[in-house]
Amino acid sequence: MEKSRTNHGRPPKAYKNSSFLGGRDARPLRILAEFLEPLSRFQHQGVKDTIVFFGSARIAPLAEAEARLGSLRARVGQPDPPAPAELERAEVAIRMSRYYEDAVELARMLTVWSASLKDNHRFVVCSGGGPGIMEAANKGAHLAGGKSIGLNISIPFEQFSNPYISPELNFDFHYFFMRKFWFAFLGKALVAFPGGFGTMDELMEMLTLLQTRKIKKKITVLLYGTDYWREILNFPALLRYGMISPEDTALFHEADTPAKAFEILREELMKNYHVEE
Repeated sequence: MEKSRTNHGRPPKAYKNSSFLGGRDARPLRILAEFLEPLSRFQHQGVKDTIVFFGSARIAPLAEAEARLGSLRARVGQPDPPAPAELERAEVAIRMSRYYEDAVELARMLTVWSASLKDNHRFVVCSGGGPGIMEAANKGAHLAGGKSIGLNISIPFEQFSNPYISPELNFDFHYFFMRKFWFAFLGKALVAFPGGFGTMDELMEMLTLLQTRKIKKKITVLLYGTDYWREILNFPALLRYGMISPEDTALFHEADTPAKAFEILREELMKNYHVEE
């Protein structure tokens, strides 16, 4: 006698199996997804290329830095006075806040200029998507009425999506190297504001790729804030010790004002990519 069949339902298809997709064996699929999903969105939004802003997540807007210093000074002479080092850090934050304000203005100027081009889908402002300088860049583009991109990364601290990113261009990456790929793949210019380990990592990787000609297209690299960068990165010493060649110092430009940075970027982008105004 034929055994009756019991319908226990179908097993999940592989692409719907969440335990598999989240496991070690599917890592190549997750990496590929961080290429294909952004690619689809960029194509749908007509994004052809970007101007990338790097910089510290810890640099606050002037008003926020002033409020912090004011609250600390109000505690002087109270039972819980701030430590001198805490006051000093707050005073430094006031000085560093100019870079936040400058990043807002530069991103605004670039977005207005981009909108004036015959092909106004060019040179979209792109940041790491978090707070600090990243937020400032997205804010400047937002104030100019343009789109901007946030390539965020999931890390244990600091990194949350700022509110100025265009919602359809807000990304959250798991893999640092895929995030870096999108910075480099779409980037036609890079502006490095003062930053820490992450900023220096991104900047040095880009300079290395340009130096070794692994990136063959023209990418304008601009270091914003000469006082900061000349103290942090001693390029003359690298040259003196023979660690870089004289021509390597031509891989980047320097600027200290939004107007000067805009002038350099506009000139280089027009020269390298035959932009029509």
